[in-house]
Amino acid sequence: MNSSKLFAITKTVAPIMLGSAIYAFGLLYFIIPNQLMEGGVTGITILLNYAFHIPIFLTTLLINLPLFLMGWKVLGGRQIVYTGVGIGSLTIFLWLFEKMIDLGWINPFSTEHDFILASLYAGVTLGLGLGIVFRFGGTTGGVDIVARIIGRKFGWSMGQVILTSDVVIIGASLLYISREKILYTLVAVFISSRVIDFIQEGAYAAKAFTIISDEAPKIADLISEELERGVTLIPAIGAYSKQAKYMVYCVVSRQEIRRLSQLVKSVDPRAFVIINDVHDVQGEGFRET
Repeated sequence: MNSSKLFAITKTVAPIMLGSAIYAFGLLYFIIPNQLMEGGVTGITILLNYAFHIPIFLTTLLINLPLFLMGWKVLGGRQIVYTGVGIGSLTIFLWLFEKMIDLGWINPFSTEHDFILASLYAGVTLGLGLGIVFRFGGTTGGVDIVARIIGRKFGWSMGQVILTSDVVIIGASLLYISREKILYTLVAVFISSRVIDFIQEGAYAAKAFTIISDEAPKIADLISEELERGVTLIPAIGAYSKQAKYMVYCVVSRQEIRRLSQLVKSVDPRAFVIINDVHDVQGEGFRET
């Protein structure tokens, strides 16, 4: 294996391991000490810990291993390899952090009153960890594998499978934790999902301008000169007027939105402008791939 290929693999594997470490830390530092819950296979491991005091790293490995082998046989490909990295990393970091807690090197955040603070930080930490893992093509195993298999076999979406499993597992947790803790868990799950979306879509949000104007070429030239942004002229025909014209398409950063709007108005105050949200912009002038 040459150095460039090894570097490319490391660029993917290292973030998956980092995300797994953050996720494991969030579980042991915020979720378990405050008797909150999670969905999926992680929720099952937490329930077993609450009910029988079985170490989470052990149940994580025992449950995910057969699922991983099943996924390898059915799915195959690079995705399942990165899933293996995620499962292995999560198991190792859960074991490591549990040992550090037992040795007193880490003092988990436990509270008897301010559970909203615990659920908020749990959601941010878990969402950050999973978001990094997902962004680099990995998973932490469990329901993700089952969802992909069921989706391929029966046509169910991943969202349907994951939501169903989460409802069943969190519902079963009522046998061991209070309804109040379930509600705090839902806060953590919601925050986690928002953070995952943020990481997946990219922290760098931009705006796409679609400009319809009789002065489109002039507007495009001005954008290129003043903002030094790439511009695309798209041929179009007005449905009512039947006249051929151009549309201007351009993506700018949030800081340039007002400036671009002013440039368009200075050329054609009657221009029709559509502004859309854009996430994870890659290419010249933005984040490199």
